[in-house]
Amino acid sequence: MFTATWLFEDRADAGRQLARAVEDEGLDDPLVMALPRGGVPVAYEIAVHIAAPLEILIVRKIGAPGHEEFGLGALVDGEEPELVLNRRAIRLVRPPKGYLEAETERQRAEILRRRTLYFGDRAPASSRARDVILVDDGIATGGTVRAAIKALRRMGVGRLVLAVPVAPKSELTELRSQVDRIVCLATPFAFRAVGLYYRNFEQTADEEVLALMEKARLRNERD
Repeated sequence: MFTATWLFEDRADAGRQLARAVEDEGLDDPLVMALPRGGVPVAYEIAVHIAAPLEILIVRKIGAPGHEEFGLGALVDGEEPELVLNRRAIRLVRPPKGYLEAETERQRAEILRRRTLYFGDRAPASSRARDVILVDDGIATGGTVRAAIKALRRMGVGRLVLAVPVAPKSELTELRSQVDRIVCLATPFAFRAVGLYYRNFEQTADEEVLALMEKARLRNERD
């Protein structure tokens, strides 16, 4: 049986530990960008620690039929949501005809729902020509993060740093050429799932995302 010793109490603890590593990157007026929902509590702690604004980048995984955690690609929010497909995974799974189109439209609707909920009438902060710290609560297959990186590059960001508490070493090796820097606290041997390395890995609710974003906004205004 596989067992893992947890490394983090919860996402906030992971964020505080990660923040101490990120502060050494020497970024110029960075924007902390979180992948919701789980990446927001991690990113909030980083934003507070380095006194940077916090923003959200909505990315929705296109999961395999019957196995939603196995990503066939991802849809990234933007003026025009961008679809990034994993052709190797698609060849392996061979989803039925029409599945990708239907699932993409389902995730497009979920992106619209979350955009309305998280932003309301507010325009997202621009990342163009700006140093960005992209944050999630961990990496498993890397599909969601890979899609986010590709979208941010197309948005014209400045220096791009990927910051995650835990990830498999193999995924970081593949991602290293796509970002300027990777900050990762742990790369456990025989990596199985992100949640195994947290003592508390309860799902992050929309209400927590909204509360943290409001706290970050008020703190940034005071600073």
